[in-house]
Amino acid sequence: MTPPSLTVIVPAHNEEQGLPATLNSIKAQSIPPEKIIVIDDGSTDRTGEIAASHGVTVLRPPQNLGSKAKAQNHALPHCDTDLILAVDADTVLAPDYIERMKPVFDNPDVDVAAGNVQTRFSRTPWERGRSTEYLFGFHWHRPIQQLADSPMVCSGCCSVFRRTALTAFGGFPERTIVEDMDFTWSRQIEGRKAVYVADAVAWAADPETLTYLRKQVWRWMAGFMQNVRLHLPRLLTRKPMLATWIIVALLEIILAPLWWATPLILILAADEPMTRTLTWWAGGELLLTIPILIHAAKRRHLPPGRVLLNLPFVYLNKAVNLYYAWKALLVELIMVPLRLTHGLLTYEKGR
Repeated sequence: MTPPSLTVIVPAHNEEQGLPATLNSIKAQSIPPEKIIVIDDGSTDRTGEIAASHGVTVLRPPQNLGSKAKAQNHALPHCDTDLILAVDADTVLAPDYIERMKPVFDNPDVDVAAGNVQTRFSRTPWERGRSTEYLFGFHWHRPIQQLADSPMVCSGCCSVFRRTALTAFGGFPERTIVEDMDFTWSRQIEGRKAVYVADAVAWAADPETLTYLRKQVWRWMAGFMQNVRLHLPRLLTRKPMLATWIIVALLEIILAPLWWATPLILILAADEPMTRTLTWWAGGELLLTIPILIHAAKRRHLPPGRVLLNLPFVYLNKAVNLYYAWKALLVELIMVPLRLTHGLLTYEKGR
């Protein structure tokens, strides 16, 4: 069987700092792509010049298109290969990423797949918190979802798409603010498959400051709720296992404040001893977290001690996540249906 051909598309807006590492990682693939396209989407820095210096095809829309999905769709008519790999301009692929992704598409039912995303940098508290979130999520939640044939999302920073399925769908969806989740859910509703490939690794540059983290998390959470509003009724009948993960995620958001407030409630309202209450609460948190992080550290060949040292920082990120999850729930699931707001429509980069 002839291996499927593949084009890499890289949407880029003012990405002169991160783009060289991204392009170098693409050009160093053990199975090289047939074509590499960079969409220089209204950049005011040297993004286009840097892309051209790497010998790739550079597309320049007449004006900034306003979102990643629109930039990717601008490149779609220039793609004629079997597969399309969409890579963020600050993401670095392992040298065997394409090699590990292609065999998944031997199954004609697979329309989209993505690998294991980890954090490129762990310098600031926010990056260190995100690194812990990724280690936990991609070595616990994603494998379980894959075993159930119901991945929640194929990460947009490194997803591979079957081109015919993508074009038949109308391209990368622009109706929500997170095109990766929208496409992942839409295809599964239609009986097609999305796949998580654990051994294909990519490293993403995550927000290094609270300002950028807030922008990214607000977009992610608003996008999640937009997709809940758009897809959940059909998922309940056509893909009930995926609907289950979504409902569990919604319940976690709703109940999280109660879990966080439990020690305070017990200490102040039930007159429970502070030391004992905080000990069992923290013990419960750690019991659910540490074994998975140690397993993830071994899989990624990371020192377990260094991974565990980052654990306190994840609670900073959790506080930001929870605030914007509740904001998104109120805005996208209550205020938008009541026509009190249009919800989040403007795409803002998270770094």
